[in-house]
Amino acid sequence: MKCAVIVFPGSNCDIDMYKAVEDCLEQPVEYVWYTQTDLDAYDCILLPGGFSYGDYLRPGAMAGMAPVMEAIKKAAQDGKLIMGICNGFQVLTEARLLPGALRRNQSLKFRCGIVPLRVENADTAFTSEYEAGEVIQIPIAHGDGNYFCDEAALAEMKANRQIVFRYEGNNPNGSVDAIAGIINKEGNVLGMMPHPERAIHKWLGSEDGKRMFTSILSNWREKHGAAQRA
Repeated sequence: MKCAVIVFPGSNCDIDMYKAVEDCLEQPVEYVWYTQTDLDAYDCILLPGGFSYGDYLRPGAMAGMAPVMEAIKKAAQDGKLIMGICNGFQVLTEARLLPGALRRNQSLKFRCGIVPLRVENADTAFTSEYEAGEVIQIPIAHGDGNYFCDEAALAEMKANRQIVFRYEGNNPNGSVDAIAGIINKEGNVLGMMPHPERAIHKWLGSEDGKRMFTSILSNWREKHGAAQRA
């Protein structure tokens, strides 16, 4: 499985994402600049956090119109796995690859720390190695993580089991229905505000994010009939 880490001007979590793939999966991974228009060589596309284009206009708005996004949309249509974390989630909503929008935190303050998440859907390519209802510890670091959608969109997501993660207990940003991460109807595009790539070793405070990456690899291998590593 070959992974692409998309780099926009202002991305600052691309190194974390790259290292997570190296450490968790030992699979080929490359940085891909936002001007790239062909992603056919990659099996999994990762959009990292940061402040793409300095968050001008609103977070993710300008990155959502970058040249690479047409290639990402094609990859989504082709069924490839795409994951956007924090600013990457914002970019995916701005590009309309995921429903809803991310707004300023309800507190109007930047929130940073490890928070508990409840796994709402363990039947996805990104969460198959978790248990439904399991509570995991994943870091957050954002000022615009307040997920919003209207009542009709929320009802549709619930019906389609598109809500993958919810904040457990305290809602750190005011997201509607305590939503922390969602998936598209087809199940191959996931966005979430918390950072699993920062939770892959115990010395980071949690290793609960590691299974997101191993879930991706396991599902890719199952789909493509690839031999497991000895």
